[in-house]
Amino acid sequence: MTAAAAAVLLGLSACTSDETDTASETTTAVETTATSGSSTTEQAEESAQHSEADVMFAQMMIPHHEQAIEMSDIILSKDDVPADVTSLAEEIKAAQGPEIAQLTDWLEQWGEPTQPEGMDMDMDMDMGGDHDMAQMEGMLSDEELQQLSDAPGPEAAELFLNQMIAHHEGAVAMAEDQVENGTYPPAVDLAQTIIDTQQQEIDTMRQLLDPM
Repeated sequence: MTAAAAAVLLGLSACTSDETDTASETTTAVETTATSGSSTTEQAEESAQHSEADVMFAQMMIPHHEQAIEMSDIILSKDDVPADVTSLAEEIKAAQGPEIAQLTDWLEQWGEPTQPEGMDMDMDMDMGGDHDMAQMEGMLSDEELQQLSDAPGPEAAELFLNQMIAHHEGAVAMAEDQVENGTYPPAVDLAQTIIDTQQQEIDTMRQLLDPM
């Protein structure tokens, strides 16, 4: 083979290699874009699956959880509270704080407000209103919260357990409704977690009340 022929073959080989690399890069870019687009589409479709029941569950469970944390903060600020009770209050805060963040995030994704329209968060039950926070199952009134705040440590511990049992029972009822009627799978899963976790805590609180 002459030197000229070898040079021609070498040039053709280089061109073929460049074309192959370019085609490979183009294919990879297309696949990456397609995968990214598919992921975005799946997220959008999943978010679109939510229903009015899912929205109401999130909107109502947020203030319900917030009050449980408020109750826990009250008991944690007191002296002479049994260690088992303070430990339970800390567990409640640790579980429900992240759940509030998740519920809030979903509402933002859905373009929904964090509370139902017309809901008065400070309205007492006897003042009426279709979406009065005090009408949610298990919610404490301002007077009951003040009673917990004013009670001395040992008395507050017993009061806290009784109040939180009723509060948890309300949350379980709301979560059971979500499991039955919700359509957004992650929200239904969270509702089932709330049922399992809070029912276990109810059982623990009843055991703690026995010797009191």
